[in-house]
Amino acid sequence: MTNSKDFEMDAVLRILDAASKNYPPGSKEEAAVQLAAVSLLYIRRIKKLEEFLAYHQEFSEPASVVSVAQDFTTQEEADGWLSSGKAVDGSLVRIAGQGFQVIQLPNGLKFLRTPLPEELGPPGAK
Repeated sequence: MTNSKDFEMDAVLRILDAASKNYPPGSKEEAAVQLAAVSLLYIRRIKKLEEFLAYHQEFSEPASVVSVAQDFTTQEEADGWLSSGKAVDGSLVRIAGQGFQVIQLPNGLKFLRTPLPEELGPPGAK
């Protein structure tokens, strides 16, 4: 159900309706399920369903599509790149086998530890 040709709005709305009935009326859970249904209806109303489904597909693509901008053997090598002016906020990098994201802070760019999909293991594994 991740692309527009497989998405059936009415079927999804029926599922959400059934799910909401599993919770007491007025509960936070029931309200959350109802909000999801109304959100889908709104997206359809403003004629953005195709864009939403494309976003959903992008959001839920397999982890293998994560793009690592740079791969560094050492922290020193990565720090040199970071201070060179070539780093861009949001870039994912691998340093000595571990994932990091470049983030912009008030005092400059820094690395934020961000495990890459291969570090987390297969989907559903704990």
